[in-house]
Amino acid sequence: MHYHSSTAQAAYHDLRRSLMDDQVAAIRGTPKREDRKGRRYWYDTYRVGDQVKKAYIGEDTPEMAARIENHIRLAQDAKLRAESRTRLVRILRAEGFLPVDGASGRLYSTLARTGVFRLGGTVVGTHAFRHYEGELGIRLAQDEVAQTNDLDIAQFERLSLALGDHVEEPLANTFAELEFAPVPSLSGSAVWKWRQTQTDTYVEFLTPSFRPEEDIRDLPALGVSAQSLHFLNYLIAEPIKAAALYRSGVLIQVPRPERYAVHKLIIADRRRTGPDQLKSRKDRAQAALLIEALAEDRPDELREAYEDAMERGPQWRAHIGTTLKRMPETAAKLAAL
Repeated sequence: MHYHSSTAQAAYHDLRRSLMDDQVAAIRGTPKREDRKGRRYWYDTYRVGDQVKKAYIGEDTPEMAARIENHIRLAQDAKLRAESRTRLVRILRAEGFLPVDGASGRLYSTLARTGVFRLGGTVVGTHAFRHYEGELGIRLAQDEVAQTNDLDIAQFERLSLALGDHVEEPLANTFAELEFAPVPSLSGSAVWKWRQTQTDTYVEFLTPSFRPEEDIRDLPALGVSAQSLHFLNYLIAEPIKAAALYRSGVLIQVPRPERYAVHKLIIADRRRTGPDQLKSRKDRAQAALLIEALAEDRPDELREAYEDAMERGPQWRAHIGTTLKRMPETAAKLAAL
């Protein structure tokens, strides 16, 4: 396990903090807190003509409340933060952080601008894994983040219904501008996957399944449909913000690294036969690396995530146990927590 320098780690966290400050600095009206389905959220309430509109800012946390309280000052300092971010990205590149390729960067930037990440969209899969380099300060080799062209974005259906807000413009139009075409599905008019013909890049939308079957569900806040998947609810609970190294930084959202690691143990077992065996091997490698880093740096968070998954039922324990039989060193690290 190799780590980035303290300078690089500080630069990354400064970059992410600056991007999170900008999200609040963009408030156009009066921030107000609302209760929805037992949770508390912040909204930007502003007037357009004779209409009062609301835009979702984020879930109520102590950090968010502090930013809201200082949103006027943050707006005044926006130009200085932009200049600082350019310098921070330059430092991170010089320190050996893996940059985001141009195609992915443009996609992140566009999705951020339209509000996908603000509204709870969470990047999952290898695109998320590569951003733990900054979160955990670990050096990742290029082969460890070699990725397919698939960008998977997940959101809770219940959150999408509860927010009462939606993306700035229809994602179908956004994808058309980026030369993505909808991929026909067996579910009639429901579209949950787009393909860019020139690069063969796919964007897929996912949501947790709380039913026996994995079917297609609607995500009203994003204006798209999504493939529902079992075990996904565990992965995307309590996601974190991450800074993508594209231009002067893009704020995205990814799963917590400890949940990502344990979820990969489950998925690796589901993929261990058939055409997905290579993906299963990659799942195990990512889980092993993250568990090694977390066992050293964040053992309490890792233990809580592991115990949470093991307490969710026999299927969960069976998938995790089967994978760990093939990973004795990783199993030993989890047992020693």
